[in-house]
Amino acid sequence: MKKIIYTMFILTAITIVSSCKKALDAPTKSSLDESVIFSTPSLAEGTIPGILQSFGETNSYRGRFLVYYGLNNDAEVYNGLKTIDDKAKLSNYDANVNNGQMNTADNAWAKFYEGIERANLAIRGLRTYGNISSNPQMAQILGEILTLRAVLYNDLIKGWGDVPARFEPITSETSYVPKNDRDIIYKQLLADLNEAAGYLPWPGENSTTAKVERVSKAFAKGLRARLALAAGGYAQRLDGTVKLSADPDLSRDKMYAIAKKECVEIINSNKLRLLGFEEVFRKLNEEGGAAGLESMWEIPFSEGRGRVIFDLGVKHLKTDKYTGQNKGGTDGPNPIMLYEFDRDDVRRDVSIVPYEWDGGTGDTGGYQVPSALGRLYFGKYRYEWMKRRVTSTNDDGLNWMYMRYSDVVLMAAEAINELDGPAAAAPYLKMIRDRAFPTNPAKVATFMAAVTASKQTFFDAIVNERALEFTGEMLRKNDLIRWNLLAVKIAEAKTKLQQLETRQGKYAALPTKIYYRTAANGETVEIYGLNFGDTDAQGVALGYTSNKAWTMAASGDAITYWDALAVKDPNKQQFWPVWQVFLDSSNGLLNNKNLGL
Repeated sequence: MKKIIYTMFILTAITIVSSCKKALDAPTKSSLDESVIFSTPSLAEGTIPGILQSFGETNSYRGRFLVYYGLNNDAEVYNGLKTIDDKAKLSNYDANVNNGQMNTADNAWAKFYEGIERANLAIRGLRTYGNISSNPQMAQILGEILTLRAVLYNDLIKGWGDVPARFEPITSETSYVPKNDRDIIYKQLLADLNEAAGYLPWPGENSTTAKVERVSKAFAKGLRARLALAAGGYAQRLDGTVKLSADPDLSRDKMYAIAKKECVEIINSNKLRLLGFEEVFRKLNEEGGAAGLESMWEIPFSEGRGRVIFDLGVKHLKTDKYTGQNKGGTDGPNPIMLYEFDRDDVRRDVSIVPYEWDGGTGDTGGYQVPSALGRLYFGKYRYEWMKRRVTSTNDDGLNWMYMRYSDVVLMAAEAINELDGPAAAAPYLKMIRDRAFPTNPAKVATFMAAVTASKQTFFDAIVNERALEFTGEMLRKNDLIRWNLLAVKIAEAKTKLQQLETRQGKYAALPTKIYYRTAANGETVEIYGLNFGDTDAQGVALGYTSNKAWTMAASGDAITYWDALAVKDPNKQQFWPVWQVFLDSSNGLLNNKNLGL
């Protein structure tokens, strides 16, 4: 699988050096004029690794954004949330401008804008010298860079809300700029992605789009749909209130229409397909990387970069035959998610893992042991599913799957329900349910009959389905914000967590313990007590060799799990503040008044 190794990129000096694994060398040129760089396809394409370098830096996506954005909600949590420190505060809606994890000049905010500036320089050069209208290769490069810039802006808005809009290279006159209303950015990105999709081929249509590490028409369209739904949804705005956009160009109906158009065109192209649910993530962990399946685009990390399993995967307490790093589990599922899945839903045991690995010695051994109700893991990212043993102590090198086809299908269902009603939208939701229940079509039929009763029941089903489908993929928080359900769902989750811990409400009959033993293979743990209908009496009668209390509480807790989920009103701080280091260097133009800071 080709991965980019970032070596050096100094676009301001027009010096481009890029290299790839397996000795796939790109040309090296120094001190060339922009007119040469951006009229020569091989050199112009060399700017793409430089932009992606900003994604992979230590404190960019790799070690900050992927691990801390998107927590805490009803599906995903920071597993150390009961320790109220700077890491926990990035998730519990109480971040301050001096946060020790983020208040550095090289953190994600800076790296995203670094990538945007590199993209802006390349876009200017391509538009000026690339002869886009008559050179499809140069047009494709422009389409890819426009899309990468949109990715960076999408995540800036998700993380910080309204941010400065920079769509031209920085000049002395534009060194300092204030925040702009995000509507300005959304409208530019929607136009950019529409243009980009016209230049880009479908997945697998040429050698460039044969791998998911390169942008395709399908991804540009899918990202445009995602941005349209966000632009037409709710969010905390510059005045601090949570509301819809007042811009008629971004009305909900218009944004749903864009989402519907883009998603239906992707689906009708037949260029992507749903895989078996476990197969999706096994292929990701095996680093197959082929386009035209379910993964639509992945942030490419080299083997010595990236912390996906490191932070979001199943924890290994010791090094063992699968990994040379005792990592995993910084983040995990909200405990209530273990009980939100139907027992026959194949997604549960892929998405949520109630055990960790112990017993390794160097590069040998390793076996599963139960974790705790308050410390579950995302099963979508696993060292044990990789074809190579991770040897780095700091990085695992697994790509981050930024978008997959099931997201397009569910966005189509949501948009079509809003515009045309549940009967028209039903086939799309059914695609996802059919995969989730491959051996139980009767359950799917019963479910679909119930949720298509009205537009509201169908919308509620979409809200729930996206939690089930995307647990661990960090889409939930942004979904809840755009639906104006962030505070509502966190309040519901707090109630459910308290009821789960005390075995009340729908959790009243659950066992207070789990019962477990090691399987005959000496590696796999077998656990009883995780399902509705399981009982303590049966657990004892089955003769399991061990048991343990199944609880979120631990000795020394200073705060309950549910209170730690959000220590302040989530709608008062839906986003992170601009960090102090950037406030200090903004010539007084940046502030956090919208967050009351």
